[in-house]
Amino acid sequence: MASKRDRLSIFVDDENRTILDFGDMDIWDGADLALLRESLIRLIDKEGVRSIGIVMEQVKYVPSGFFGMVFDWAERGVDVRLSRPQPNVGRMLWFQQFFLDNGDGWFDLLLEPQQLAVVPSQTNWKVERTSPAVPQDVQLEPISID
Repeated sequence: MASKRDRLSIFVDDENRTILDFGDMDIWDGADLALLRESLIRLIDKEGVRSIGIVMEQVKYVPSGFFGMVFDWAERGVDVRLSRPQPNVGRMLWFQQFFLDNGDGWFDLLLEPQQLAVVPSQTNWKVERTSPAVPQDVQLEPISID
């Protein structure tokens, strides 16, 4: 079986964008993220690449640090695009808030969210608090640890 390093292909597309592609790997783990980070450091810091694309068409799961990592690069002035992801990734709040579909199968990373995330209330609870941490109607009893 080929190593993960051998499965990552890097090429330049017709828009002079450097594209990173793990192929048909559908679940990325921490090692994949480390390889991606290492590759981006080399490309951006050492080779001066300012526009990258990451192929996400097969990806069903990404480690939690992925979006933060690409956002850090974008804050440093790198143009970051992701190809159309699988539904699990596309439904992630971070993806929905910070990636804009540009109509050609790629999503551009934005530095500001497209809209503020609003979580609808699913209850009609009204909690009055006597302190910031304890609701008024909750009685706390001391416990002993033996």
